[in-house]
Amino acid sequence: MLVTPEVLEAAGTMDPEELYLLHQKEEDHTDKKEECITGDGRQLAKDPSVPPASVNIIFSYDEKPQKKSIKDFTDYFRNRFQVISGLLRNRQELANLMSVARVKEKRDKERVSLIGLITKKETTKNGNLVIGIEDTTGEMTCVIHKNKPDILERSKDLVLDEVVGVVGTSSDGIVFLENVVFPDIPVNRELKKCPDEVYAVFLSDIHVGSSYFLEEDFHRFLSWINGDFGTEEHRALAAKVRYLFIVGDLVDGVGIYPGQESELKIKDIYEQYKRFFEFVKLIPDSISIIISTGNHDAVRLSEPQPPLPKEFIGSFSKPNTYFVSNPSRVLIHHTDIFPGLDVLLYHGYSMDYYAQNLESVRIEGGYKRPDLLMRHFLQKRHLAPSHTSTLYVPGGKDYLVIESAPDIFVTGHIHKSGIANYRNTTMICGSCFQDTTPFQIKVGHSPEPGRVPIINLQTRQAKILKFIK
Repeated sequence: MLVTPEVLEAAGTMDPEELYLLHQKEEDHTDKKEECITGDGRQLAKDPSVPPASVNIIFSYDEKPQKKSIKDFTDYFRNRFQVISGLLRNRQELANLMSVARVKEKRDKERVSLIGLITKKETTKNGNLVIGIEDTTGEMTCVIHKNKPDILERSKDLVLDEVVGVVGTSSDGIVFLENVVFPDIPVNRELKKCPDEVYAVFLSDIHVGSSYFLEEDFHRFLSWINGDFGTEEHRALAAKVRYLFIVGDLVDGVGIYPGQESELKIKDIYEQYKRFFEFVKLIPDSISIIISTGNHDAVRLSEPQPPLPKEFIGSFSKPNTYFVSNPSRVLIHHTDIFPGLDVLLYHGYSMDYYAQNLESVRIEGGYKRPDLLMRHFLQKRHLAPSHTSTLYVPGGKDYLVIESAPDIFVTGHIHKSGIANYRNTTMICGSCFQDTTPFQIKVGHSPEPGRVPIINLQTRQAKILKFIK
């Protein structure tokens, strides 16, 4: 028995746990029936008919820190421009593509297309939208007239430093826009489904060490994943879990924000991680565990954040455990007959910025709409396009660019679980196992702790299990 009898006894006396579903708005591949989890306390072994897990790390940042110069910043944005412009060049909407320098040479009115980085965005007193666009040859002004409401509405979510395509008519050094083209992910993508009925579970923001850590509820999750809690149906579900993602903020950390020390139950960062890994050891060996970092973890705040350093992992050793950076890409369940599912992990620090600065998201609920924030990242093909949206490490490559469309995109950070589908990418935002803190109230978070998203990789149906009282 991997979980203490005391915890199992408490779990068995709980009210039935709800199994939440979030309807996927674009193309629904969730199971729409509601279910309940009840604790009868019987243990269920892992299903031997389910194939073993397979994990291949596609990308995990591991560059060594080095001194940076102004050139590193220019190289960083130049690389972003080159990669995303490459995604845009084949778009049919961008016919007659020209550089900024060539458009400036035009004297007659002519329909043109440009690809560039947004350098400014202003609304005039007359209601027109003025944007600056820059490529490697120069910068020019573009105008969206107020009498074009469709394009004006589409352009409201333009953000500084993103790379887009524009179409319009050039006249006297200004382009009057008729369309804005985002790099976006392809429309007609295959919804890949694995041949085996296996499940992936997604956690984030455990916050071990916090006085607000919901340890009893986390034990309830551990009881379930060990097959010790739930109806026979739900324990059978746990027996088919082969992948567990933990997407950052493993512990609460130390010195993360003013006054945090008074909210810590474990004040030593090494002891926080020691306790965290004691929990991880309780997860069955048949499950592959992929662990990435977040802004509360003992790594630099600038992104990409490296994997958790060995000094904090300590003596922890467990088969099939993978430590990756934030962001990172992994391929799961690759076999001789199935190419596997490509999973993009990003903790989600830039969500704070966009929840407050994207008008469309703010109107729809801000932090309550992780699906809109994640869709924005996929549309812009970048996890933090604006210079001030996150701290980042400049250099010859922008690792926050989404170079290819993932099958699954998972985040956390805002402590609000969510599942949605966008162009056959399953978007998942993890919940947390931390109760609401005074700091979260101050910054406008509305946490919903104790929710755990789970995906059937064979059907791509997704559900959210609730483990909190």
